[in-house]
Amino acid sequence: MPQPISLSAQDITDAEIDAVTTVLRSDRLSLGPRLVDFEREFQQRLGVKHAIACSSGTTALHLCWHALGIGPGDEVITTPFSFIASSNSIMFDGGVPVFVDIDPATWQIDPNRIEAAITPRTKALLPVDVFGATPDMDAVWNIARRHNLRVIEDSCEALGTTYKDRPAGSLGEAGVFGFYPNKQITTGEGGMVVTSDDEIAFKVRSLANQGRDPDAGWLAHARLGFNYRMTEMQAAMGAVQMQRLDEIIAQRDRVAQMYVDRLRDEPRVSVQVQPEQVRMNWFVFVVRLAEDYTREQRDAILAGLREQQIGCNNYFTPIHLQPFYVERFGFKPGDFPITEALSARTIALPFHNHLTEEEVKRTVTALLGML
Repeated sequence: MPQPISLSAQDITDAEIDAVTTVLRSDRLSLGPRLVDFEREFQQRLGVKHAIACSSGTTALHLCWHALGIGPGDEVITTPFSFIASSNSIMFDGGVPVFVDIDPATWQIDPNRIEAAITPRTKALLPVDVFGATPDMDAVWNIARRHNLRVIEDSCEALGTTYKDRPAGSLGEAGVFGFYPNKQITTGEGGMVVTSDDEIAFKVRSLANQGRDPDAGWLAHARLGFNYRMTEMQAAMGAVQMQRLDEIIAQRDRVAQMYVDRLRDEPRVSVQVQPEQVRMNWFVFVVRLAEDYTREQRDAILAGLREQQIGCNNYFTPIHLQPFYVERFGFKPGDFPITEALSARTIALPFHNHLTEEEVKRTVTALLGML
């Protein structure tokens, strides 16, 4: 039996372990100096005025909507081809996610479809940086300005990516990141809101910490807030990971290039198109089967890869076809055909910093052998 190849794996060194151990030996496990360090690393890397750490990418999104005052009946236009948290977060305070279909080449929200979805209830746009690339943010902003809409960028999958040499996450009024173990950097769980808007930053920092104002007493709460804080242990790990980000980017690019080189001339599979203005830091490596493959054939390939001890998955199930969304909003197959066609033919292959050339070769050989 061959050795298993994992779908994803975190990249943790002795430096992260030592940083966490140092915190555990200290007398400060929350709201301490390592949180300040981590936020500073982010702020400087992205060139923004503020970075506010929190407990997850999902809570980062919720903090942004709460700070903007998105409430019952307010509509936010976004993509159905994403992890479900992007849309769920809109609903936490009563907002309504409104979907538009994607660009079939880039797999990002298609700006050409946004204006047709705008109604008097539309308050914001949520572009999602799917798989580490970005949408056409100039086009998104042109629409937002014409219709006086807010823009929040979901960059949970795109740390280290740039759009026209600007860091992903800095392209909206605020941007959010997540640090689950399969992300470019990890703190186990955790998230970050970044912004250069002083008002958004003030509200987000207060809301994440039970509604406290800066320098207020522990039992003084100026507004309804949440406990969305990040621990010192997580922040210590995150600060070291950020210091290693260039190394991590290079390793992920190395692995992605090995896949691209082996699949470049293979007509039965294709990869996500990267526009010239995007320098992508890969989150996952997803291939799309040719149009004549069915969902059932894709699922059989996934099963075959797993039988050979090769980690794999489908990416993503369209949000609008998740049971809760079908029940709540009445979505049905065919509502967003480009998203649905892509979702039926995607395969996420093993992708992490430690993947070897031999493991990539074995994965590609197995995949092509089943096509």
